[in-house]
Amino acid sequence: MSERDGIDQLADREANVILSPPETIGRGFMAYERYEVSLRRDGEPPLLQQRDVLRASKVAAVIPVDLARDAVVLIRQFRLPAHLATGRGDMVEIVAGRVDPHETATEAARRECIEEIGVAPDRVVELYSVLPTPGITDEQIVFFVGHVDSSSVLQRAGLAEEDEDTEPFVVSIEDALAALDRGAFANALLVSAMQWLALNRARLQEYFSRAA
Repeated sequence: MSERDGIDQLADREANVILSPPETIGRGFMAYERYEVSLRRDGEPPLLQQRDVLRASKVAAVIPVDLARDAVVLIRQFRLPAHLATGRGDMVEIVAGRVDPHETATEAARRECIEEIGVAPDRVVELYSVLPTPGITDEQIVFFVGHVDSSSVLQRAGLAEEDEDTEPFVVSIEDALAALDRGAFANALLVSAMQWLALNRARLQEYFSRAA
């Protein structure tokens, strides 16, 4: 195997697949759809599957950082699925929300900061994206780092028309990374964001300089 083959083996790629039209089997805040899948592999008969998908679309997630105070802004918010899974539904999170059809992910990142912590970042830099649960939903999370003045963060925030209630708070980056190390929180977006912050803390000024 060549080095190029090894690199390609580690990358996601397009699938040779035929999908049926979606059958809507449930609809609430999001649609729940069923597909008949025919997955083709070279030299093998098609693999037939039935798969259900929660259509959740794209989400912008933001790590709001205050360089002057060496701090990060997090939020606390109740999540029913977490309560059902672990009994600890009062979760620590980063700013995040769905990208509306009329806006870009960057625009959504700025808007969500205003809604969830009460502060608009003066600089926003796109970092990376992940599919947190590709076995059940098409939700794609696009991560950003945003530069904020944490002295202006609200005590309570959230969008009233969405029954959203967030409790923003400011902590030192050191304390946030220590909490990551001891497994204090379970929200996957926060864990991923804090891992990125741990790897790139020394380069934050460089990231923000790109957006200046």
